Amino acid sequence: MPSSIHPYIRLLRLDRPVGILLLLWPTLWGLWFAAEGLPPLTILMVFVVGVVLMRSAGCAINDYADRGFDAHVERTQSRPLATGEVTSKEALLLAGVLSIVAFILILPLNRLVILLSVPALLLAATYPFTKRFFAIPQAYLGVAFGFGIPMAYAAVRNEVPTEAWLLLAANLFWSVAYDTEYAMVDRPDDLKIGIKTSAITFGRLDVAAIAFCYLTSLMLLAYTGIRVELGLLYFAGLVAAGAIASYHLWLIRNRERKACFKAFLHNTWFGFAVFAGLIVDHLARY
Repeated sequence: MPSSIHPYIRLLRLDRPVGILLLLWPTLWGLWFAAEGLPPLTILMVFVVGVVLMRSAGCAINDYADRGFDAHVERTQSRPLATGEVTSKEALLLAGVLSIVAFILILPLNRLVILLSVPALLLAATYPFTKRFFAIPQAYLGVAFGFGIPMAYAAVRNEVPTEAWLLLAANLFWSVAYDTEYAMVDRPDDLKIGIKTSAITFGRLDVAAIAFCYLTSLMLLAYTGIRVELGLLYFAGLVAAGAIASYHLWLIRNRERKACFKAFLHNTWFGFAVFAGLIVDHLARY
């Protein structure tokens, strides 16, 4: 790959797929819940590709919004916009093109999906700016990252029932948990530059707040499983996810930067455990 492309790969975080997975897992939860098993392959492919496109567009918008801050934060000072390798106009252009391609992908789907894509796009585009005024922007991120769930139900069933919103709420609490771990890495720098994050808002109660968010997410996932009468294998997946969350809490107990970042990265296994429970349960029953 030509070296000239590398800054754009880094801008879109295509070299760091964990973010894609954190967005993909709740979308797959929604598809499997909505279809009560494997969704139509066309819909599945549209949503998988859409996740990659929108996550990449979101990264470009995020770096544009934070271009004045990233150079002052240890973890982000080498980002392409902060170093000048990519211009602000290029970042916005990439975000726009990727968003348009993602929108074109959903055009063959039903009208409800298309209508829901509007708030989905607005959430993705405005999240980076909430760090200037919202005490817990991670909650906003949770809605943005989980909006693929109601869209999945709309695509499969042409409706958005209560279960979709329960799953969205579960993702919101999970997102606050893992993104607070992420924010704990940057807390000293964020305090200096005036960025608002949940890690700063929770203060010394950060670990307890993360534990509460993990527990609430698991309870909502369990309640949703009970509502749709899923079997024991699904709940076994939730037990595994709970064990993974407990490991994260152990990692962050001393609030060390490297350990907190490791916990954040490891959250992809939490999402996978829930999804694996869904798949195995449906396979066993059908």
